[in-house]
Amino acid sequence: MDFTNDELNLMCIYQRDTRKELIAALAEMRGYLDADEAELRELTDSVIGKLEAITDEQFAELELIPDFDTDE
Repeated sequence: MDFTNDELNLMCIYQRDTRKELIAALAEMRGYLDADEAELRELTDSVIGKLEAITDEQFAELELIPDFDTDE
């Protein structure tokens, strides 16, 4: 599963020990988003969908190191 740089950074911010814990943390955060935060909601939904589609083993192989460099 290919995650975008923004998706990986979001996962780093809410990083947890397991895939299921990360999904739960992102879902909780999503519940606090205001109506004007549609872009973050879409990003969060994308990350959750991708995390649900991978296995725990694939999650364990991810290198969750933040990269906030926007010069891509």
